[in-house]
Amino acid sequence: MKSRFALAVSVVSLVVPASASAHVTIKPDELPAGGYTRIDVRVPNESDEASTDKVEVQLPDGFASASYEAVPGWEAEVKTSKLDEPVETDDGEITEQVDTITWTAAEGNNGIAPGQFQDFGLSVKMPDSPGETLTFPAIQSYTDGEVVRWIGSPDSEEPAPTVTLGEPAEEGHAAAGTGSGEAGAEEGAAMVSDSGNGGLVLGALIVAILALILSAVSLMRRR
Repeated sequence: MKSRFALAVSVVSLVVPASASAHVTIKPDELPAGGYTRIDVRVPNESDEASTDKVEVQLPDGFASASYEAVPGWEAEVKTSKLDEPVETDDGEITEQVDTITWTAAEGNNGIAPGQFQDFGLSVKMPDSPGETLTFPAIQSYTDGEVVRWIGSPDSEEPAPTVTLGEPAEEGHAAAGTGSGEAGAEEGAAMVSDSGNGGLVLGALIVAILALILSAVSLMRRR
């Protein structure tokens, strides 16, 4: 009986920290600097009764633009702020940057229910600053009025989502699973060759079957 009780206590001790560590995060949390990429704001529901119906995320400095993925049942609002000093880029002068993005459950949508999570996708260009850790403070609102502010340090109870920037990705590499140039032509030639061999094999098989049928008919006539 005592062993069963001890086992139950150990299981609970494992489950409680796991649920407590579920917080708003950015996925992936490590990315190359200076590149265009997709990130997901992952929002789990930590309440046992209420649903999450609003999420606001503040982007750090350095994001001139951000495209959001349409999520059924949610409305997105992007707010910008003026830069202290304009920035010259290949596309011209930039005077504003993305400040916050807010997702709100639309009418008829109950939001993120207890035990569920939701990913909100963004397409952004990461700042060109390898080694830097970017912080994305977030505010999560529930249908019962509770508001959780994910703005703390990494070791706090309510840490802000972060992304660490690594070295820039190397340029000039074809995407995985696609052929380009001579390699692509060789793959295409190989596919044509294989299909041709397949046709020859099929033709030979048909001729062999017809020969067997004719032989059987001839043998039956002799008998």
